[in-house]
Amino acid sequence: MTPQPWPGTPAPPPPATPEGATVSLTGPRTLVAPEPAARWERPALLALLLVTAVLYLWSLSASGYANQFYSAAVQAGSESWKAFFFGSSDAANSITVDKPPAALWPMALSVRLFGLSSWAVLVPEALMGVAAVGVLHGAVRRRFGAGAGLLAGGALAVTPVAALMFRFNNPDALLCLLMVCAIACVLRALEAGRTKWLVLAGVCFGLGFLTKTLQAWLILPPLAVVYACCAPVALRRRFGQLLLAGLAIVVSAGWWVALVELWPAASRPYIGGSQHNSFLELTFGYNGFGRITGNETGSVGGGGRPGGGGGGWGETGITRLFSSDMGGQISWLLPAALILLVAAVTVLWRARRVVAAEHAGQRAEFLVWGGALLMTFTTFSFMSGIFHQYYNIALAPYIAALVGMGAALLWRRGGRLAAYVLAGTVAVTAGWSFVLLNRSPDWLPWLRWTVAALGLLAALGLLPAVRRDGAPALEGAPASDGARGPEGAPVSGGAPASGDAPASDGAPASGPVSGGAPVRAGRRIAVLAAGLAVVTALAGPVAYTLNTVNTAKGGSIVTAGPSVRGTMGGPGGGFPGGRMPGRMGGAPGVGQGGAAGQALPPGQGGQGRMPGGKQGNGQAGKQGQFPVPGARPGFPGGTGGFGERGAGRMGGLLNGSKVSDRAKALLEKDADDYTWAAATIGSQNAAGYQLATEKPVMAIGGFNGSDPSPTLARFKEYVADGKIHYFIAGGQGGPGGGRGGSSQITSWVAKTFQKVTVGSATFYDLTRKA
Repeated sequence: MTPQPWPGTPAPPPPATPEGATVSLTGPRTLVAPEPAARWERPALLALLLVTAVLYLWSLSASGYANQFYSAAVQAGSESWKAFFFGSSDAANSITVDKPPAALWPMALSVRLFGLSSWAVLVPEALMGVAAVGVLHGAVRRRFGAGAGLLAGGALAVTPVAALMFRFNNPDALLCLLMVCAIACVLRALEAGRTKWLVLAGVCFGLGFLTKTLQAWLILPPLAVVYACCAPVALRRRFGQLLLAGLAIVVSAGWWVALVELWPAASRPYIGGSQHNSFLELTFGYNGFGRITGNETGSVGGGGRPGGGGGGWGETGITRLFSSDMGGQISWLLPAALILLVAAVTVLWRARRVVAAEHAGQRAEFLVWGGALLMTFTTFSFMSGIFHQYYNIALAPYIAALVGMGAALLWRRGGRLAAYVLAGTVAVTAGWSFVLLNRSPDWLPWLRWTVAALGLLAALGLLPAVRRDGAPALEGAPASDGARGPEGAPVSGGAPASGDAPASDGAPASGPVSGGAPVRAGRRIAVLAAGLAVVTALAGPVAYTLNTVNTAKGGSIVTAGPSVRGTMGGPGGGFPGGRMPGRMGGAPGVGQGGAAGQALPPGQGGQGRMPGGKQGNGQAGKQGQFPVPGARPGFPGGTGGFGERGAGRMGGLLNGSKVSDRAKALLEKDADDYTWAAATIGSQNAAGYQLATEKPVMAIGGFNGSDPSPTLARFKEYVADGKIHYFIAGGQGGPGGGRGGSSQITSWVAKTFQKVTVGSATFYDLTRKA
C-alpha cells in the first residue's frame, strides 16, 4: 500500500552513493544522499516569507517612533559615530542607553541612509523577523522535511509577542534572530562535527551579548552539554571545539567591552543603568543577576518574594507564563511543544539498531531546541527582577521548532502511540486556546467556541488512524521509521519494507497491511484532521497577531493582543501582575498627558506614511500605548492618578513626550550654539524633545532618572561653560528616580534661572539668571 508521506518528505535515494553525499548527524559516518526539493517547496517558502513581510510591515509607521528611548539613541547614532559606537542617548554623548549598542546599529545605519522617520527606524526590525522565520524554516527542514519547516516558520511568524517585537525597536528582535541563527549553526555542527559551524554559533552568541548582555547566554549550557554528549567526533575533539567556540564568543563580544572599559571615562559617555559608570557593573548587576534576584540598584521595582510570591513584576512560579498578562503573548502552543518534546525524545530513545545513528541525531536536535526552551522557560518563570511581557519573544522560536518537528516525526512514524499523542496534543491546544480567548470575553466571542469545536473534531479525526491491529493509517512508514538525513533524505542502509507498517512500539508489523479501503479512508480522514488541527492551533495566535498589527504601540511597556481580564493598563500593555512597581515617589513633574503638555509620542495612533515620510500625530486613548490617557483613577495617564494635574511621575518613565510646535521652535532657536539644546530629567522625556528637534537633549539620570550622571557640580560646569541652553521642567522622576543629583539639579535650576512658559510646558533659560 502506498503511504501518504509528511509534506516535503523526499523519496528514498537510489542504492548507489551519489556524488556530493553528506554525512549523517551522529554515530558512524553514514553517507546521506541529498535530494532535490519538491516543486512546491520553494514557492511555499517564498509565500511564507512574503506573508510574514506583509504582516510585519503593514501600517508599521502607525506606532511612530515606538519606544522613543531607543529611537532617540538611533537618531543620535545617525548623527555621531561616537554615539553610534557607544549607544549614546544623544549625539553630544552625555549618557548611553542601559543596553549594549548592537541592536541600535542596524536602525542607526538605516536612518543615516534614509533620514529620520518611523519607517527608517522600524523596517530593519521587521526584516529581522522575516529573516528569523526563514532561518528557523531552514534549520527544521534539514532533518524533518519542508512540511515541518513551514509549520515551524508559520508558528513563529504568528506568535503574538513575535509580531509585536518584530514591529518594535527594542533589542529583543535582534536577539531572537541571533539565537535562531546560533542554534541553526549548532545543529549544522552536530551533523558531522565540523568546527566552523560551532565557531559561527559562538559569534552569534557574542553578538547576542552585545545586544542584550547575559540573556543571550541563557541557552549556552544546554547547547554545550548536548554537543559534548552527541557530536559525532572523539570526546577530546568535542571539548577542543567547544573551547574554540568559547573563544569566538569572547572575541566577538569582548572587543567592544574591552574598548569601553579601557576608554578614559572623561572622554566617553556615562554608562547608563550603572551607578559607577561601569559596563561590567551594568552587565552583572542591573542587567544581569539583579534580574534574577530582584536586587537592581537604580531599578523601577521588582523583587519577587521567596516561595513564589510576586514583587512589582508579577507572581513568580511555574505557571507565570500561563497567567493572564503573559499567557496570550506566548503560551498558545507551549503545552503542545512540551508534550511533543517528551513524546519525541521517548520514541527516539527506543530506536532500532538499523537507524540508531539517525535517531540519535534527531534526538539531539530535540534536545537542543528543548533544552533552550526549558532553560529560558525556567528562568523567566522564577526571576524576581524586571520582567516585561515582551521578553517572551525569546521562547517563540523554540516552541515553534518543537511543534513543527514533533508533529512531523509522529505523523511520519505512525502507530497507536503517535496517533494518540497527536490527538491529545490537538485537544489540549484547543482547550488552552479557549481559556486564553475567554480572558477577553467581549473580543471575538465566537472565536473561542469555534476553536474548541474544531479542535475536538480534529482530535477525533486523528483517532481513526489507529486500527484495531495496532497498525497506523497515518502513514505506512518504511522500516527505517522515516529517518531522514540533513536534507530530509532517508539514511542509506535502511531499505524500505514494501507493504510493511510499524506496529505501535515502532517495530515493523509481521505482515502487510490488510483492509485496504478502510485504511485508505482512515488515512484521508487523518489528513483532513491534520489540516484542521493546524488551523485550530493557529487561529488564536493569528487573531491576536492581527489585532497587534492593527494597533499602534508605543512606550517602554507594550503587549500584544486585546485587553485581557486581570491585567492593568488595557490593550497597550501594563505592569505584570497588574501592579505598579516599587513606590511612586520622585520629584514633582508631569509625565504622559501631564501639565507640561507632553502627551504621547509622535505618530502614536496616527496614520503612517511610506518610507521617507513623517509619522502622523498621535491621539490619546488609542490601544497599544501605556499609560492610557483617561484611564481609571490611579492609572498612569489617568486624570485621577499620575496624568493631567497629577504627579505624572511614571509618565516620563514609560513613554516619551509630544512636543508642541512652539516648544520645538524655542529649542531650535540658536541650538547650534550649544552642545545640548536642553536638559531634562529622564531619558524618555528627553527623547521626545530630541526626536522633535533632532538636536541633542541631555537625559539627566538616564532611563530611570536615578543614575548619578551628571552630578550637580558637573552640571553647573556645563551651564557655566555655556553648553546647555534650556532646562525642561517636569521630567520624570519615577520609582528610584528624582533623588540625589536629579532632584538637586532641579532645585538649583528653579532657584537660579528665569522661567519660560510655552503653552503648558515650562522651561528655564540657563543663560539668564532669575
